[in-house]
Amino acid sequence: MSGHVLRLSGFMIMGFLAMTIAQLIEAFYLGLVGSDELAAVAFTFPVVLAFNAMTRGIGVGTGAVLARAIGEGNREQAARLASHGLLLTALFTTGCALLLAFASPALFKLLGARDHVLELALLYMLVWCVGFPGFGLSMVGAGLMRSIGDPAFPGYVMTAGSVLQVLAAPPLIFGWFGIPALGIEGAAWSFVLARTGSFLMTVWWFVIKERMLRASLTGLLNSTLAILHVGVPAAASNLIQPLSAAVTTRILSGFGVGVVAGFGVASRIDAVVTMVVIGISASAAPLVGQNWGAGRYERVYEALRLGYRYCMIWGVIAAVIMWLGGGLFVSLITDDPTVREAAVAYLYIVPVTIGFFGMVNVANGSFNALSKPLPPLVLSVSRLVVVYIPVALLAAHFWGYTGVYAATAAVTVVFGLLGRYWNTATLGRMAAVSRPQG
Repeated sequence: MSGHVLRLSGFMIMGFLAMTIAQLIEAFYLGLVGSDELAAVAFTFPVVLAFNAMTRGIGVGTGAVLARAIGEGNREQAARLASHGLLLTALFTTGCALLLAFASPALFKLLGARDHVLELALLYMLVWCVGFPGFGLSMVGAGLMRSIGDPAFPGYVMTAGSVLQVLAAPPLIFGWFGIPALGIEGAAWSFVLARTGSFLMTVWWFVIKERMLRASLTGLLNSTLAILHVGVPAAASNLIQPLSAAVTTRILSGFGVGVVAGFGVASRIDAVVTMVVIGISASAAPLVGQNWGAGRYERVYEALRLGYRYCMIWGVIAAVIMWLGGGLFVSLITDDPTVREAAVAYLYIVPVTIGFFGMVNVANGSFNALSKPLPPLVLSVSRLVVVYIPVALLAAHFWGYTGVYAATAAVTVVFGLLGRYWNTATLGRMAAVSRPQG
């Protein structure tokens, strides 16, 4: 089981790392253009995360029912569920892109963006919307590939798109090879080109390699209800992270553009090491779903124990990396002293809790795989509304922006432990009911 978990997680870690490193390199490029561009991208960050989170909700819902169908040996039902899930994703992401194109000014003003920074954020966001449907389909498709049983190709899809983004960005941002210098708008167009490539690779896998798409709409209503039963609460749960980022951005905007830019830079650096635990936790849902569907409960427990263990081990490693190298990493992106100070402070505090962040993600993946979306939703909403917002506001009042970072870290630890305990107790009750009596 340990080797299977590492293999399944390894390809996803590769893909997630590639995506976050591409975002980090994008920040490096924009840092060469100016601090306003870094701040503008920081304001877009929670909005991008929010729409990605809602889209992932559909993927989680589809993956949960699909993994159990695979575990039961029903490949045709899995193909229908995959087709209907991707159709829902296409409709949802297209609608979101159109809505976001009109709502961006109000959103960014709400987050605290003003004047030139607001104009730059709008330029980036409007172009980003063009690529969002393709990105959403490739992101959901990658999760379905894992649920079907192919852990490798999703990593290749994300890595290839990220490499293309890194290569396409400099000519578009800085104006190489006769191309006009587009600045922040060029960064957004590189995202569109890259994720279009990822989308085409996803289409090839489903249509040609695995033949897992069905044109029939038979059973669409039942599929939609089953997917949304898990998908809607999962989307709501996923929204808590971007909403937390939005709240944090709004609070930090009171300390100046430099602090917001520093938060944006540090978040992208932190995301690189965080993606390792995201990759580990992403393996939880298919492993739990397939083994639970097959009645192999002990393998479910073993997969979760390994997931928690690997998250905590990596959390310690990541914290040491950030303590030793945080200042150097930030200096490679910006030489603005205010931005650097705010970014380094974040990297000294928040990455300490990466293992606990992975822990709650493993627990949430397990809940969703079992079609138990309520606990992740309760955990996520209570984390943000009941605990984080009041604690962060209080910490900001007394200790400034470093207090906000400390609040983020403390809340992550508490809810990581709570999520693991709740999931373990739930599995125990469900296994006792499912096992034959006698």
